[in-house]
Amino acid sequence: MGSWAHLLHEFDLPLEDPVPIFSLMLFIILLAPILLRKARMPGIIGLIISGVVIGPNGLGILEENAAIRLFSTIGLLYILFIAGIELDMFEFRKNRHKSLGFGFFTFFFPLALGFPVCRYLLGYDTAASLLTASMFSTHTLVAYPIAARFGVARDEAVATAVGGTILTDTAVLFLLAVITGSAEGGLSLAFWLRLLLGLAIFSSIVFFVVPRVARWFFIHLEGEQTSLYVLVLALVFFSGFLAELAGVEAIIGAFMAGLALNKFIPHSSALMNRLEFVGHAIFIPIFLISVGMLVDLRILLQGQWAIVVALTLSVVALLGKWFAALATQAAFRFTRNQRQLIFGLSSSHAAATLAVILVGFNAGIIDEYILNGTVILILITCIAASVVTENAAVNMIRDQEVENKKELHSWPQEENILLPIARFDNLEPLIALAILLRSGKAPFTLHVLTVVKYDGEAEANMLKARRRLAHFVSYAAATETRLNPIVTLDVNSADGIIRISREVIADIIIMGWPRKETLIDKIFGPTTETIINSTRSTVFLCNLRKPLNTVKVVRLVCPAAAELEPGFYHWLDKAVHLAKEFSARISVYSETDAFQAMVAYVQKIKSGLAIHHSLFSEWSDLGLLANEASAEDFLIVVSAREGSVSFSNALKSVPAEMGVHFSENNAMLIYPAISPSFQ
Repeated sequence: MGSWAHLLHEFDLPLEDPVPIFSLMLFIILLAPILLRKARMPGIIGLIISGVVIGPNGLGILEENAAIRLFSTIGLLYILFIAGIELDMFEFRKNRHKSLGFGFFTFFFPLALGFPVCRYLLGYDTAASLLTASMFSTHTLVAYPIAARFGVARDEAVATAVGGTILTDTAVLFLLAVITGSAEGGLSLAFWLRLLLGLAIFSSIVFFVVPRVARWFFIHLEGEQTSLYVLVLALVFFSGFLAELAGVEAIIGAFMAGLALNKFIPHSSALMNRLEFVGHAIFIPIFLISVGMLVDLRILLQGQWAIVVALTLSVVALLGKWFAALATQAAFRFTRNQRQLIFGLSSSHAAATLAVILVGFNAGIIDEYILNGTVILILITCIAASVVTENAAVNMIRDQEVENKKELHSWPQEENILLPIARFDNLEPLIALAILLRSGKAPFTLHVLTVVKYDGEAEANMLKARRRLAHFVSYAAATETRLNPIVTLDVNSADGIIRISREVIADIIIMGWPRKETLIDKIFGPTTETIINSTRSTVFLCNLRKPLNTVKVVRLVCPAAAELEPGFYHWLDKAVHLAKEFSARISVYSETDAFQAMVAYVQKIKSGLAIHHSLFSEWSDLGLLANEASAEDFLIVVSAREGSVSFSNALKSVPAEMGVHFSENNAMLIYPAISPSFQ
């Protein structure tokens, strides 16, 4: 009987045991989006409604406790952090005036609309009206995961909305500090000095100290993915803590940390995949459930005034954000879908809104009607934001597909990269580079090849190679990359590589920097020379000496008439894509015609990448380039196969020059693809 009573006690409400609490949360995260998908509603709405149902104001299954607050806080900071590291910094810099403009509009319009409504329609005093109206200006990027899921997170409209979010939230939280300080009679010189000094110290640490700490760890912990993941989270939450010490919300610190770490976490890297996976699978959904737990629908039964206040606040909040999005569209010529995307991302109110109202309520500036109406506002705006964002994202994807069909440039149906290896100790950085080369325009397969010499130990060597390749299959899977391990027999490596490259129809062959000193200027051995001369694919010869995410500048050197080669746009697309992944600028060393062709291509694909040009015609000057380059620069030199349009005898000395002057740099020598008729 005692055991039975103990069992029943486990189901007492609200649940207190962390095991069933976490189990319930996981089942909600699993099932709520599936059920909402049947009704063609965004899955986020299911998480919020589930929080309403199970929360203390619903069935009372859960109540807010320390564990839920912890996970919820992590989820909120995660949203802002992910927004920061996913932000396309080139687009952000190019369109920073748009973020400033939207930040002003999304702060001004809700404030200008909300103040007279609260002051004259609802009858609140000046301080309460100003504080409530400032709450309308805040928003939380609750719908950002929807934009990320549909692949539009790097659109300029999203960059504009994200940048504007931080600007308006910072302005509102600054205004909150002023209003509460005024209510407490504390707007003294000491108050202003403390606030401004705190913000200055916080910004200096996040943007100057954090990147240097991150760079040191990324260099010395290269390959230790678990340690790097912990490092990133530690820096994010440390930045959030510094923001609180400075007098602003932790979400500001999380976003700033995302910006500071942006260039160290390439968007196609394994670390980025892990950060997004854990956030979207656990922390962010729990935050959304906790938002629902704040909602108390019984507020609407407290009388007509409660309903009037709640609905008035919700309508004014949505109208203010819609006018801000409309003004942004008119000012910067966004499309209708981009306007809707901006409106959807900026119309949801959650954590920052609640923080403003709770501070005002605890200070006695606002009453319980505003507080309760704000909770209803959170539910309504989160649902509206999710629906609008998903519809806008779907429409943008459809429009992009139509545009892609109109493009003259046709991308391959499937991209195959062949990575032949002789040594396993340098395989991981080569795989990381191959993954970064994935442009996302086509299905992608990475074939890792080991050629086993046909002799008496061939069978044992093949089994050994397969076992060693199994680890790298798991490594690539962490980035959602399909890795195809191939172990084949042949009389020599070159013949095996050439045969497999034809079998898999390789678009690119990536090889490590050869160690033998033989035929080509005592750098490239007969295997490398034979592969280059016997294949038509683009060949990348790579010497990777440092972590790729520490690259600051990509220095691209190409010969005269490089733009006339059939493979020009293929390797150029990969070089531009690498620079964007590194968040690095490109310095081009070429003749004028080749550079103009590069500029035209960069403008055509709207990469937002700024490229700088230096005239380069004498290959004997390659050694002088070493004086300009730093140890963290990535050198890309474009060569040519003998007999092709851009080939000259001077190119024969390039591998040796690279080996002498850039032996400690990350470096790549490219042999562009040639047409079938060339061979």
